[in-house]
Amino acid sequence: MTGTNAARPVTTSPCAGVAAGTFLSGPGPVVDCGPGAVARIPGHLAGLGVRRVLVVTDAGLRAAGVVDAVAAPVGAAGLAVEVYDAVTGNPSVALVEDAAAQAYALGVDAVLAVGGGSSLDAAKGIALLAPTPGARADGAGAAPGAGLPVVAVPTTAGTGAETNGFGVLEDPTTRQKVYCGDVSVVPRVAVLDPELTHGLPARPTATTGVDALVHGIESLASRGRDPVSEAFAAEAVRRAWAWLPTAVADGGDARARAEMLVAAHLAGQALTRSGLGLVHGLAHALSLHTGAVHGLALAAVLPEVVGWSLDAEPAGWGRAAEATGLTSAAALPDALSDLLEQVGTRVGLADLGAGPAQHEALARTALADPVTRNAPRHPSSVAEVTDLLAHC
Repeated sequence: MTGTNAARPVTTSPCAGVAAGTFLSGPGPVVDCGPGAVARIPGHLAGLGVRRVLVVTDAGLRAAGVVDAVAAPVGAAGLAVEVYDAVTGNPSVALVEDAAAQAYALGVDAVLAVGGGSSLDAAKGIALLAPTPGARADGAGAAPGAGLPVVAVPTTAGTGAETNGFGVLEDPTTRQKVYCGDVSVVPRVAVLDPELTHGLPARPTATTGVDALVHGIESLASRGRDPVSEAFAAEAVRRAWAWLPTAVADGGDARARAEMLVAAHLAGQALTRSGLGLVHGLAHALSLHTGAVHGLALAAVLPEVVGWSLDAEPAGWGRAAEATGLTSAAALPDALSDLLEQVGTRVGLADLGAGPAQHEALARTALADPVTRNAPRHPSSVAEVTDLLAHC
């Protein structure tokens, strides 16, 4: 889902190529939200005419019994269920291509994605490549046709990956992020069952919640924003700001868990339309070069990048400040730092293994990442980014 415009950067937003003053809203999933929503998954799959489904997940969720809780009702409804549980954090293009080949061999006709952003992103890539032998995640192989239908079941309140049809993958060889997807693999249904997030420990609750918050904040200042994305993003920020500390402090708080799952979904809806910015570009670079957890990588640069960008987009950052209850955009960097401290994610680059010797490589990788193009203040050079990184 890309667009181009001579006056604006390439983004993943369908609005990118639209004349100023107009906007488009792309396709999105049907949302089934609420405690116990997983029980309705068989009906959703039946409505799609599915007979054999591939569950894409990770080994930890399978061992914890979460996959059985989701897949057992599907099998009981008479559908054949296959499970691929080899997804890892920051899934690679090779993993997705291998799983797609397995899906083709098994003859599945739908993908049921269960897990955090890594599983959902991998699932969309698998669904796209599976019907087309020889298709590759980096686009170098056979051109894929329409992908398999996807039903997405997030188990973390973070990425909002259930809202769109692209997955963020890693290419370890080139040390670049690959955006693999198509409108055909936008999940047909997003099943938001907060009960699936209740067992998540405080640390991953915090890191995934920071991701949701940053999606909303960056969307509000993105060059690709539109009135729809702004509405989604502002509500996402409002909810995440209010409820993330509670979800981290008390993982059994049902209201906080439900609010954060909705916040993450709304933020995903926003970023799908608006694109993101330099915070994500740098975080992607950190994950590629150091293996840092995505939420911590975001936290390491968030207050500094926002402060560095304030003058470039005062209206956008003002909207973000308003959503957090602040009276001015100037207060946003310090408030973000305080919130990160409160939820235990305030880290620096050195804490993530990225010393000054690595700053130039991080800067080059971030500048090459398409998400950076939507930053309200776009760096003019590698040197400008390395100077910024020296303050993180």
